[in-house]
Amino acid sequence: MTESLMETNAPGCSPDSRAVAARLAALSHPARIEILKHLSASNSCCCREVVDRFDLAQSTVSQHLKILVEAGLVRFEPDRQRSRYAIDHAALADVSASLTALVDSCCSGR
Repeated sequence: MTESLMETNAPGCSPDSRAVAARLAALSHPARIEILKHLSASNSCCCREVVDRFDLAQSTVSQHLKILVEAGLVRFEPDRQRSRYAIDHAALADVSASLTALVDSCCSGR
């Protein structure tokens, strides 16, 4: 993940908080949310299939996929002709659990 999206050396932050923040940063772009939705509808797909689905340049889709892979939300599976991308369901479940825990801890005093 790029330094502009996530400051990796944030003082006083636990590694878990940094990991959650990195994944949330990857989710902070609407195109990446749409790409995740598209990937979730199939077992896996190649970059070209994502490009064909959205009105985005191939280089833009590649960059979005790279960010999702670096955040651990999408798995990259190299193939001879076309590399495949697939959702990492466990990673998304972890994001959901982390958000639930955060909301619960923030709202428990209400």
